[in-house]
Amino acid sequence: MQGKLIVIAIGGNSLIEDPKKVTVDAQYRAAEKTAHFIADIIESGNRVVIVHGNGPQVGYILLRSEYARKILHAVPLDSCVADTQGAIGYQLQKALDNEFINRKMSNRAVTIVTQVEVSADDPSFNNPTKPIGSFMTEEDALDHQKNFGWAVKEDAGRGWRRVVPSPKPRAIVELDTIRFLSESGAAVIAAGGGGIPVVMDEHGAIWGKEAVIDKDLAAAILAKSLNADAFIISTAVDKVCLDYNKPTQRALDSMTVEEAKKYAEEGQFAPGSMLPKIQALIDYVETTGKLGMVTDPEHIPDALKGLSGTRITR
Repeated sequence: MQGKLIVIAIGGNSLIEDPKKVTVDAQYRAAEKTAHFIADIIESGNRVVIVHGNGPQVGYILLRSEYARKILHAVPLDSCVADTQGAIGYQLQKALDNEFINRKMSNRAVTIVTQVEVSADDPSFNNPTKPIGSFMTEEDALDHQKNFGWAVKEDAGRGWRRVVPSPKPRAIVELDTIRFLSESGAAVIAAGGGGIPVVMDEHGAIWGKEAVIDKDLAAAILAKSLNADAFIISTAVDKVCLDYNKPTQRALDSMTVEEAKKYAEEGQFAPGSMLPKIQALIDYVETTGKLGMVTDPEHIPDALKGLSGTRITR
């Protein structure tokens, strides 16, 4: 199969255009828009592997589980990630396949429920910091801490939330399958939500861990492992900005790895937002010497042509 291989990471929030309308149908309509732009670059002769976020969707599952706790068992976090991989993968897969049919293309999309290996000794397991799920009052949070063993934390003055470990990804368990499907010409949806965190025991058996892996870091591991020609992180903004939300705000067309590191050290990128994206791109570009980009869904085709987005180079 000819053509460049592009790994694209899209946020779970990209499927929620209106926080007041978060139905499954509304999320599918948002997936349709993203699929349209991804289909553009496939139609141009490229292959794609798509990694999606799942933060809001995992929160919905946990909330349902919370409401039903008196009549149904709780859902472990690794199973929540697996659930969202299937559901969001289905939405993206259906949207892409319908786009291919409308364009009379022979391509097809496929979703892989993906496990990502982490270290059992990762320090995050002893220091959970990743907020997930809905906001709670302090009283409710402490009640959950006592009765369900949750780790809870006040989140930036907005309320209390459950916090979970966020270990660093080490390897993609289904890498060979993803590579095979991509080389066959399929548009592959993989490592959704950063992948299901798993550890290997001394016999090589796989065991799930209750944690959340940063999807951009997992996407970077996948892009490097597949030797992708480019790695794009799709987010809410067309370009990365310095002095974001200040009178001196300015957009960047490009930056080197060294410049990106310098800006990160200066605190230019928000820790819970742009920083992990920049860190993931630095990791990919520094390792491979290939092109990393940040842009929003509608500018993905133009970003690949150098007409939009922020490009990161070595």
